[in-house]
Amino acid sequence: MRVWSLAALAVAAAAQGAAAGEFAVRAQEVDDRKAVIATVEPVRQLVARARIGGTVAQLSVREGDAVKAGQEIARVVDQKLSLQMQAIDSRIKSQQAARDKAQLDYDRAAELMRRGVSTQAQLDQAKAALDIADRNLSAIKSDRDVIVQQSAEGAVLAPGAGRVLSVPVSPGRVLMPGETVATIAEDQFILRLQLPERHARFMRAGDKVLMAPRGEAGGLKAAQEGKVRIVYPEIAGGRVVADVDVPGLGDYFVGERTRVYVSTGKRRTIVVPAAAVFERAGVKFVRLKGGDAVVVQTGETMPDGIEILSGVADGDMVQTP
Repeated sequence: MRVWSLAALAVAAAAQGAAAGEFAVRAQEVDDRKAVIATVEPVRQLVARARIGGTVAQLSVREGDAVKAGQEIARVVDQKLSLQMQAIDSRIKSQQAARDKAQLDYDRAAELMRRGVSTQAQLDQAKAALDIADRNLSAIKSDRDVIVQQSAEGAVLAPGAGRVLSVPVSPGRVLMPGETVATIAEDQFILRLQLPERHARFMRAGDKVLMAPRGEAGGLKAAQEGKVRIVYPEIAGGRVVADVDVPGLGDYFVGERTRVYVSTGKRRTIVVPAAAVFERAGVKFVRLKGGDAVVVQTGETMPDGIEILSGVADGDMVQTP
C-alpha cells in the first residue's frame, strides 16, 4: 500500500509540473481605451405619410410591430371621392348614350350617301359628331381613372421593412395630405457615438471598438467587437459624431444607451495571462519562475489578459498553471 501511495504522489507531482507553464513578460503597445456612452439608433428612420386628405378608416399597426416593405398600415378614406365617382359614372352613361346616337346618325348618313340621296357634307358632319362623342367619352373615363387612383392612394404603405416606433394617429382622425401616419425604424441598427473633439483625430472609419454587454457583466473581457462605419466631418457643440456597426443590435431598444470603449491613442504596458494572477487575503500576486510570489497592481482586464501596472518588469518569467 505504501509503494502504491508513493507512486500515486509521484504521478500527481509530474502531472502538476507538466500542467504548469511559463510566460515571458514583455512590454507592448495597447490601445488606450476610453469609456463613452453610445445610443442605439436605426440607420434610417422612415416616415409613412398620408397621400390624400380624409378620415382614417383603418389602422393596422401599433408601436413595436414589425412591418414589411409595401405593407398596408392604414387606410384613409375621403367621402367626396365616392360622390365624385357616382357623378362620373352617371356622366359616362349619358355620354355613352350620346355616342350611340352619333353612331346611328353616322350609319344612317353613310347608307343614304350610298343610295345617292344624301350629300358628302352631311356624312362629314355625322362623322365629326361621332368623333367628338368618342373623345368626350374617353375624357370622362380618364377623369374616372383619376378618382380611382386617388381612392387607391388612400392606402398608406410602409416605405420599408422595420419596426414601428410611433403611430401619432387613431381611427376616425382627419388627416391632411402629407401628415405622418407612422414612424418606422429600419431593421439595421447602429451605435451612435458623440466624442469630445480632442479625440476626433484618433477616430477613423474601420477602427475597432468594444461594446460592453448589458449590465456590464464581464467587463472588457466579455465586450463585443464593432467597427466604425463613418465619422461625420462636422463637429457640433465640441463633439464629433461617429456610427459603429455591431452585430446583434436588433434586440436593443431604439435610443437605449450602452457603454462603448474607443481607442484614443496607444500606450506601453505589461499584459499577463489572467490565469497567472491569483488573490490571497485581498491582495493580488503572480508567481515568478523561481517560485517567489510577488505583489502586483492590476489595471484593465483585456481580452488577452490582465494589465499589470507594477510588481513585474519587462523580461521577468511568470508561471502560469
